[in-house]
Amino acid sequence: MHFTTLITPAILASAVLATPTKSQNKRAATTICGQWDSVATGTYVVYQDLWDESAATSGSQCSTVDSLSSETLTWSTSWSWEGASSSVKSYANVVVNQATGVELSTISSIPTVWDWSYTGTSIVADVSYDLFTSSTATGSNEYEIMIWLAALGGAGPISSTGSTVATPTINGATWELYSGPNGDTTVYSFVAATEQTSFSGDIMDFMNYLIQNEGLSDTQYITSIGAGTEPFTGSSAVLTVSAYSISIDTGSSSGSSATVASATSAAVAAAKTTTTSAQAQAATTSYKAAATTSAVSEPATTSAASTLVAASSTAQQATTLKVVASTSAASPATTSSTSTTTVAEWGQCGGSGFAGSTTCASGLTCTYQNDWYSQCL
Repeated sequence: MHFTTLITPAILASAVLATPTKSQNKRAATTICGQWDSVATGTYVVYQDLWDESAATSGSQCSTVDSLSSETLTWSTSWSWEGASSSVKSYANVVVNQATGVELSTISSIPTVWDWSYTGTSIVADVSYDLFTSSTATGSNEYEIMIWLAALGGAGPISSTGSTVATPTINGATWELYSGPNGDTTVYSFVAATEQTSFSGDIMDFMNYLIQNEGLSDTQYITSIGAGTEPFTGSSAVLTVSAYSISIDTGSSSGSSATVASATSAAVAAAKTTTTSAQAQAATTSYKAAATTSAVSEPATTSAASTLVAASSTAQQATTLKVVASTSAASPATTSSTSTTTVAEWGQCGGSGFAGSTTCASGLTCTYQNDWYSQCL
């Protein structure tokens, strides 16, 4: 997610937060196409966030909010982007306004439902939740936790070593956990081993895993929860979200999942207002990489799927990286010998906190990109 919206925490007057209003006022769907446009509906805000559209040689993107009924939002985003294959162009996403300034230790569960589909040609993109936390309710981000439901055509999170930290089973699925620094932010990314196009689970299961296994403090506060897609390149792409809901349940935490409410079947539009987000115009960029010649071209009726390349999102630095696609999500882009390990072209070879090999393959030079990332070129 490429921006963070910080909202003064509301008084926790009940045990459930972030439940959208149950408005049954029927309105027409609202479509936004501007770089920083947003649509507020209930306690959700859908953001365009075309933060690096200027990197594309051509293309455009629009997002549509269709309806809100009870806690379930229906929306979509359509895009075509060409050029700068190593650069994410946007992060169209939905944010829950009231899911901010809540300490992890007070949360019993974060139930969520996300049903989605992707169509288009040569899609290189991800579909992911993106959470930020801080040691204070309105402080600067210290941790970013991403939950990748899919890495389409080649997208994956930053890693200090290029290898997975663990492969936990959460919510009945296997996830590949990566971690690494991104400026002053520590990034943890759970990447689904298989696409999760109909996800129903508890986000706190992921947070509790980090608390119990990776030393994440339960005194951290959530500053933002988003859910959306980051496109690199592709054409006639459409992410359709047929159901999305999320809420925060507070109270005594046992570390177990809460029952997730079923997505409602009604599709009645709620009141919406289109605004321009000042927060979205802040320094909200990312380290990212896209697949190059390995990107899979898919027909317009199927989901693009395939290989993984190193990448990450952050709201700290404006840097674009390029990484060669790999055929294995668990394997770093390196070649090994019995005496030394060399890093292949585009692979990471240095940076603050990096613990992998700093020796590039023959003919390549470890090139400084920023304080947290160098790569073999």
